[in-house]
Amino acid sequence: MDFATSEDGSGEGHSVPVPVPVPVFGARFRSEPATLYRELRREHGEVVPVLLDGGVPAWLVLGYRELHQVTSDPELFSRESGLWNQWPNIPADWPLLPVISPEQPSILGTVGERHRQRAALIGEALEAVDPLELRGHAERFADELIDVVCGVGAADLVAQYAALLPVRVLVFLFGLPEEQGPGLVTALNDILDGQDRAVAAEGYLRTTMARLVAERRQRPGNDVVSRLLAHAPAYGVTVEEVTHDVMVMLAVGHQPTADWIGNSLHLMLTDDRFAASLFGGRSSVAEAMNEVLWENAPIQTVAGRWTTRDTRLGGQVLRAGDLVLLGLQGANSDPRVRVDGSALTGGNNAHFSFGHGAHRCPFPARETAEVIARTGIEVVLDRLPDLDLAVPAPSLSRRASPWLRGWVELPVRFTPGPARGA
Repeated sequence: MDFATSEDGSGEGHSVPVPVPVPVFGARFRSEPATLYRELRREHGEVVPVLLDGGVPAWLVLGYRELHQVTSDPELFSRESGLWNQWPNIPADWPLLPVISPEQPSILGTVGERHRQRAALIGEALEAVDPLELRGHAERFADELIDVVCGVGAADLVAQYAALLPVRVLVFLFGLPEEQGPGLVTALNDILDGQDRAVAAEGYLRTTMARLVAERRQRPGNDVVSRLLAHAPAYGVTVEEVTHDVMVMLAVGHQPTADWIGNSLHLMLTDDRFAASLFGGRSSVAEAMNEVLWENAPIQTVAGRWTTRDTRLGGQVLRAGDLVLLGLQGANSDPRVRVDGSALTGGNNAHFSFGHGAHRCPFPARETAEVIARTGIEVVLDRLPDLDLAVPAPSLSRRASPWLRGWVELPVRFTPGPARGA
């Protein structure tokens, strides 16, 4: 640890330890995050100084209490990205720019009453989706995907199933042509993986959503986007803002749900506690899904919050305009709230996997994701008997995303069965 002259909040300058930032989002974050979080806690505590792509500094919050504090205090820890003190150092092609934008016209970048209005608009549009109809659509699309592989006896439940199901349902709910689904999956993965293709992928997504909004303005239908546009004037929301909010809804609705399906199926395939569910039982599906939200959350890290003034958090000195990353999985695994090492499954849903505070995932959106994910898992268990991993579990690899945690592949084998057709 380096030492330098620094203010400690008392107004007097003197020598205090300045922690050395840790490069993050490398291979260990994908392969062994739990071990890495323990090491970071031991070295730095619950708030860790980190370096993002290109050596950009930030703070990663791993503590459950500290994360609760950050998400409960929007005055001190704002969602307004324009506050960031690093913008002069950020290049135009920075791969994390689509997620951390200097001008975020979507709901993610709004604060206060404006945010509450836009959240209410989104909630109203999603609440109009009947859960039984949603389940019916999800089951129909899931059956169509299983029909493609059921006669083969082998499949990749990520590439051929989980990575396709949520976007097919959302494309239908939003009123998009079904053939646009695969292109949107590629774009969303490129954005959330935070690699070289992220900026171009964001442009593709923006163009596609702008075209959809323009079409729904001319020809409204019984879909989520049409309802957003119809009710937007009452909330003072512009067409441009609706366009960006639809982008966010698709991004946070598809890939985290796909990873929720993949991570839950992986748990059920590798943990003996869920073996009975693989032979047609459904009693353990909800428990597996909830355990994933605690132990293997699809959204691992969220960017972020920005400090509005100098402050202290978890023993660290944060300066005005610092970027604070929300370590949702780190908080879920905080040993101070997991003192007995329990899995915290069943009905315990006090995890951070859907966020917390004013910017938490709205309930109608969480309900939509849960219906799609649970239906997708149950269709697999119903349709593919004798399901088993086709490769050793340690050989599976995680996708390289700084924000999400999901499997690249999940190859399985099973007894071939007949297709059900439309």
